[in-house]
Amino acid sequence: MRRRKRLFRLTATLFLVVLAGGLFAVYAWRQLETPYQGFRENAAFLEVERGMSSARIAERLEEKGVIAHAWQFRLLRLLRPRAVLQAGEYRFTKPASVRAVFGRLARGDVYYVTLAIPEGANLFEIAALVAAADLPNAGDFLKQAKDPSLIRDLAPSAPSLEGYLFPSTYQFRRKATSAEICERLTGEFRKQWKALGAPENAQRLVTLASLVEKETSIAEERPVVASVYWNRLRAGMRLDCDPTVIYAALLEGKYRGTIYRSDLERDSPYNTYRRTGLPPGPIANPGAAALRAAIHPAKTSYLFFVAKGDGSGAHRFSEDLAGHSANVNHYRKAVNQHGAGTK
Repeated sequence: MRRRKRLFRLTATLFLVVLAGGLFAVYAWRQLETPYQGFRENAAFLEVERGMSSARIAERLEEKGVIAHAWQFRLLRLLRPRAVLQAGEYRFTKPASVRAVFGRLARGDVYYVTLAIPEGANLFEIAALVAAADLPNAGDFLKQAKDPSLIRDLAPSAPSLEGYLFPSTYQFRRKATSAEICERLTGEFRKQWKALGAPENAQRLVTLASLVEKETSIAEERPVVASVYWNRLRAGMRLDCDPTVIYAALLEGKYRGTIYRSDLERDSPYNTYRRTGLPPGPIANPGAAALRAAIHPAKTSYLFFVAKGDGSGAHRFSEDLAGHSANVNHYRKAVNQHGAGTK
């Protein structure tokens, strides 16, 4: 009888243990699957360093308030021992389950800041884009971009990195520095420049390409505009390029949103209304199409061009002053008619 009672008590104990274990397993599983409602941050960042242990990652997630308890993450790690947790910075913006958090780390779904640089943007505009992005370590971008060391081999006398910060859409880690950003952008320029089969000395061609980029956004016009500038250079004529006047004013912090007579008379090496030849360096960062146009201009005899004035952005081209004067009259009439026009 006693033996039977002991067996009964042992069976009951085992049953309770199994029941408790089962209940705990159900509880734990639900905890892994349920988004943690205690997350209250607008954004929490977690830096996973190479070689960081799962236990340490779990502790950091709990400290950041991303998960309720570190043991939940460690438990899931036991269930997925072969998963490789990727190094990098992660950004959490809303409640997530432990399983979802673990999955992001296993996928390497790290956080990157997107920086989109349009064709024709200059140093000042790019610096504003960097300042507006979530790149807290890039506050000295403009200072860094004024150092031409990164492209000295391609453009020995370049005054800055202007022209060599290739316009494209980039992704950077949030802690990227200005030096890293400049290196990435100039690295992309090198890649594009090589793909174009361009000569090693880039400065003259990139400078002219920057003028083409700022003068027209119409793809088929770019080689023609480039031919006008090359023809004027060969003829010893001033380029009379409005965007260079604007850039000269920008360098002095005096641009007022439009070109005034005082701007046209500014004694700057970038003012092509006062100086013959190309400016000392690019006035913007041209895209591949403008670079290609500078390297392979159209074969024309054009020396002048002026906007059609109809709002299309297109231009009329001419070989002499008589033709140019006629085109200017067309421009003025179109502006009066349409109320729009650009050079």
